[in-house]
Amino acid sequence: MTQSTGETKTLRAAILPVTAFQQNCTLLWDDVTKVGAVVDPGGDLDDVRKAIAELGIKIEKIVLTHGHIDHAGGAKALREALGVEIEGPHVADRFLLDNLAKQGAAYGIPADPVTPDRWLEEGETITIAGHTFEVLHCPGHSPGSVVFVNRPHRLILMGDVLFRGSIGRTDFPYGDHAALINAITTKLLPLGDEFAFICGHGPTSTIGEERRSNPFLT
Repeated sequence: MTQSTGETKTLRAAILPVTAFQQNCTLLWDDVTKVGAVVDPGGDLDDVRKAIAELGIKIEKIVLTHGHIDHAGGAKALREALGVEIEGPHVADRFLLDNLAKQGAAYGIPADPVTPDRWLEEGETITIAGHTFEVLHCPGHSPGSVVFVNRPHRLILMGDVLFRGSIGRTDFPYGDHAALINAITTKLLPLGDEFAFICGHGPTSTIGEERRSNPFLT
């Protein structure tokens, strides 16, 4: 998937489904500088590092959308291997990241607890390869889920908030369906139909497509 606003400002993404959950670990980089980030390294780190090497990317950071095992299970090990920092999610997901080993044991995914170098709040921004992404706090699937929005490229890193034809699960003890729908309708849909997004599982989509056809929103 490629999003571009000009000849010298190209943002590229490679999606690697990892773990038995087929979670979309995303490599995001600038095609000019070859500097980028790993978004949600849930596991299968040998495959992730192989892809980084094959693409010739210099990873500057790891970014987490939320604290579930399939998204964050490999974060600590990858941080140690690459010598980079972790940004995100919102601090409300601390309890999930503190219990990654327990989460992993339940699903057969090796993982260690991890504390991000930077927790993220609504209204802050992060920089990936020189491109600025706005942080939207979108709880419901997890208390600390965040979504990253790059307006120039009309690109969203969605995590498990919204999918093609579906939304994030809320049947956890801490899940909140009403909060999730509120975040989608008040923060994401107003961004505009032309925004494309990479979600945590399955194919990419656009805000416009989900506004028209997602059964949870129509």
